[in-house]
Amino acid sequence: MDQGSGLEAVFLDPVGQAVQQRWADAAMTVAFEDLPPVSAFPVVPGRRWGPGLWWSATTGRHVAAGSNAMRVQLMVLDRDPDMTGLAGRPVRLLWRDPGGQVRSWVPQLFARRADGTALLADCPSHPDAGGERARKAAEAVAQACADIGWTYRRLPPLDDILAANLKWLAGYRHPRNADRPGLTASVLEAFTRPRPLIEGTEAVGDSIEVLPCVFHALWHGQLTAGLHTPLHERVLVGPQEWEVPGRTGDTE
Repeated sequence: MDQGSGLEAVFLDPVGQAVQQRWADAAMTVAFEDLPPVSAFPVVPGRRWGPGLWWSATTGRHVAAGSNAMRVQLMVLDRDPDMTGLAGRPVRLLWRDPGGQVRSWVPQLFARRADGTALLADCPSHPDAGGERARKAAEAVAQACADIGWTYRRLPPLDDILAANLKWLAGYRHPRNADRPGLTASVLEAFTRPRPLIEGTEAVGDSIEVLPCVFHALWHGQLTAGLHTPLHERVLVGPQEWEVPGRTGDTE
């Protein structure tokens, strides 16, 4: 199990039995996005947030999440229109280091892209999380992914304001927030030009009914707003193609 052709993958089949297979073969044939975690997320005593489930708007299913940092990254990926599948810890990678010792690593996140390629990712709470073992594993997993045209990343924590805004919008990600037929079309029409959130909302109707639909459209990228400053009733909201002034990054 040296790096390269000898690297192997371990995952659970549909009936829960562990399967070990050559990494390059598994990557091309296994739908990791449909698999359960190959091992449970650890429960760390004293932490305020433990393992849980994230309902994905992308798949309509729950994804296992092991930490608050991972849940935040799941939000970002769940909002990305290029992603078609998400899973938590579906595969363990095995290889031998230069000294001949077997090493293993379970990336926290798997995300399938629309073109069939995939992202394996870890979600550290700070840049040095995991220490030397995590750094060496990241190098091995990154190479394993590059060899087959995939990507591995250690996803950095989000800015606090951006994370808070995404958490707010995520509360409206479910299709039920599109509400009655025709409401979404009216909302999109109200923001064909950028205008303050409350102004466009009240132009459609009762804000109690309309705001969830506006937030749903913002989550799904049908509308756009700057998310690096706190959301408020006067924040400018515009159409999907609107270039938000001062916009940075890919998460807005």
